[in-house]
Amino acid sequence: MIDIKFLRENPEAVKQNIKNKFQDAKLPLVDEVIELDKEHRAAITEADGLRADRNRLSKEIGALMAKGEREKAEETKKKVTESAKRLEELEKREAELEEKIKSIMMVIPNIIDPSVPIGKDDSENVELERFGEPKVPDFEIPYHTDIMESFDGIDLDSARRVAGNGFYYLMGDIARLHSAVISYARDFMIDRGFTYCVPPFMIRSNVVTGVMSFAEMDAMMYKIEGEDLYLIGTSEHSMIGKFIDQIIPEEQLPITMTSYSPCFRKEKGAHGLEERGIYRIHQFEKQEMIVVCKPEESMQWFDKLWRNTVDLFRSLDIPVRTLECCSGDLADLKVKSLDVEAWSPRQKKYFEVGSCSNLGDAQARRLKIRVNGENGKYLAHTLNNTVVAPPRMLIALLENNLNADGSVNIPVALRPYMGNKEKILPKKH
Repeated sequence: MIDIKFLRENPEAVKQNIKNKFQDAKLPLVDEVIELDKEHRAAITEADGLRADRNRLSKEIGALMAKGEREKAEETKKKVTESAKRLEELEKREAELEEKIKSIMMVIPNIIDPSVPIGKDDSENVELERFGEPKVPDFEIPYHTDIMESFDGIDLDSARRVAGNGFYYLMGDIARLHSAVISYARDFMIDRGFTYCVPPFMIRSNVVTGVMSFAEMDAMMYKIEGEDLYLIGTSEHSMIGKFIDQIIPEEQLPITMTSYSPCFRKEKGAHGLEERGIYRIHQFEKQEMIVVCKPEESMQWFDKLWRNTVDLFRSLDIPVRTLECCSGDLADLKVKSLDVEAWSPRQKKYFEVGSCSNLGDAQARRLKIRVNGENGKYLAHTLNNTVVAPPRMLIALLENNLNADGSVNIPVALRPYMGNKEKILPKKH
């Protein structure tokens, strides 16, 4: 959510930003909110004037009564009563206008960084850099579920009977590998100075609307029936929510945290969940990282965060690349975003395994996360980034470490979490 003062003073810049995000249907909202804002400020000014008059007249009544001028005092009382009725009307209108303005401002997208490339959707994202040499072996790489099945490591049929499409059972070495990746990612981030956290896996609606746009909320979130609670789609939601309505002493910044959680997503509009695959699923586990920092430091932190993910994947012998997300691919609260994609030797292309985002002060404004600094209070900047999200990440791990005999090499970094095994062997059927 952008600052109403900025919109008031720069309406054309806000409109251009909407155009850059290819959301032209929202253009009329700018003029609408400007008119509502004018009316709101006029109502406040009039109400303040009436309050000042009331205080003055109340003193006059006291003085008139003291002089015994009852008639004049009664006339003045009538004026106070009349102004009280008008004040009540104004206060009611103020509240109505404030709510209307807020609901519109929640829909107007955040101002994107000037460095963001202009494009309609993810097909126009821009490749930035590659890390590691993408290789294709001289033997055929099976589909990822077939690899997992060779280890008796996945059961989608049972999951489908129990919960429907988009769920899975992981078992044996594959399940262990999944847990190893999560544990390694946790320790990797702790070693980089981040505080480890296990957050609530459900959040209230005011936190949901504080951390994401309504469109994202509708596409992602599962609501708990009969309660003001939602299952989290990522731990970033509850991690940023941790600071709702807080005033953070400036000397505590930056706050850097890494969190583990299960994640639940409706995956609405995902063009049908793959029945056999685990690319798009309703439930997965993730190691996340978040930063709460000073505004002037957020871009530095943005670069640090995505590099953490690149470094982690390279430590597991997985080639990756980074993509700059274009304007049309940015969620409404984001200032800038970068995707990390892992190499798939089977598909001979990269696929997304993580996303790093700078949200500026948008989440802080919605959640009222302020910093108490030397020169007064100001809104913090917030950032988030995926460390690793299996089981999707397992696809890249298995494909890039598969041998011709069907065994899978365990990267050196993971071996302490896998009983020091150097490889896992397929089951004989």
